[in-house]
Amino acid sequence: MQIIDSQVHLWSSGKPNGAHKQVSSFTAEELIAAMDAAGVDGAVIHPPGWDERAGEVAVDAARRYPNRFAVLGRFPLDKPESRGLIDGWKKQPGMLGLRFTFLLPHQKTWLTDGTMDWLWPAAERAGLPVGLAAAEQLPVLAQVAERHPRLKLIVDHLAAVSGKKDGEAFASLPHLVALAKFPNVAVKASAAPGTSSEPYPFRCIQGYLKRIFDAFGPKRYFWGTDLTRMPCTYRQCVTHFTEELPFLGAADKELVMGQAFCDWLGWKRT
Repeated sequence: MQIIDSQVHLWSSGKPNGAHKQVSSFTAEELIAAMDAAGVDGAVIHPPGWDERAGEVAVDAARRYPNRFAVLGRFPLDKPESRGLIDGWKKQPGMLGLRFTFLLPHQKTWLTDGTMDWLWPAAERAGLPVGLAAAEQLPVLAQVAERHPRLKLIVDHLAAVSGKKDGEAFASLPHLVALAKFPNVAVKASAAPGTSSEPYPFRCIQGYLKRIFDAFGPKRYFWGTDLTRMPCTYRQCVTHFTEELPFLGAADKELVMGQAFCDWLGWKRT
């Protein structure tokens, strides 16, 4: 069984936000050492916003370690010049799609004020999956998914509410489950340990994980970590899914732990 982490960050400078590891850099080599120790075969890098060179760092890691890393990249959505990047986006080493967050005040309306309207048809045409941290705006994603059925969308982190635990973290669950009816929407089952008020094996969130799995199925439910802000070891992030979730059968684990995400992104690892 190949194990693919659906979300990690690398950076070369800047101050990490939130609960991320407060170090000035986190390199590909440091991540590979952690992956090897935890039994993780590959990972998809999401360039973080706190390092202006994070995109270059990610592409360089994928170029040097093509069997270990792929990338979901980003560009400024509100700059007209970004529109010219779409068609050649996948020519970059390891680049398989896009991922956007809306953490800054001026970004919070982008999903509803027209800023992103150009992106959906462009990404659909170019075959670029788009990941989104949009737990509070899932009904908007439903509209996008319906209007653009060939556009693959990925909802970040089980649509958990940032900074909340247990039931409060999964306040968006009804809207997330409703999205499962669209075959072009998938969910990253990433950063789950951070939503639990209990230590490993995080039994208090098992019901939420199962409900989301039952809605999306193993082909659209992708294990991952967001490693640098996890409250447990990397190996525990792995075994939480491979050993502690009884609703995942052997065939489910093959898909959830990596194969399904590779298939969704078109990552053909050797």
